[in-house]
Amino acid sequence: MAILKKNAFSRRVPDLVTEELVAVLSRRSSFEFKQLFDIVHENLRARNAASGGEEMLRLRAYEKLQNLVARGAVKKNGKKYKGLPSALANAIAPQNGQIPSARLATVK
Repeated sequence: MAILKKNAFSRRVPDLVTEELVAVLSRRSSFEFKQLFDIVHENLRARNAASGGEEMLRLRAYEKLQNLVARGAVKKNGKKYKGLPSALANAIAPQNGQIPSARLATVK
């Protein structure tokens, strides 16, 4: 009997750090990373969701921010980050559990 191996990742629901980043960046103003992280960290602490230490959270937030920049949802100008509202809405919108058609050929 052959063992089937799943090669594709399923899209997960955005985590709390990404949600907070999107919420803050949707305000139509530019932020440096330190200012942005301070706001996100305060919001996560208010939600009792800031676990794992501040430095780990800072690294995770920076990684998530760079992913948003790479996807075109956030514009980076020097050291300032500004969210693009329409792209941010798409960045956290769930895919309704559907696998994109390009991946259907690889999943068996």
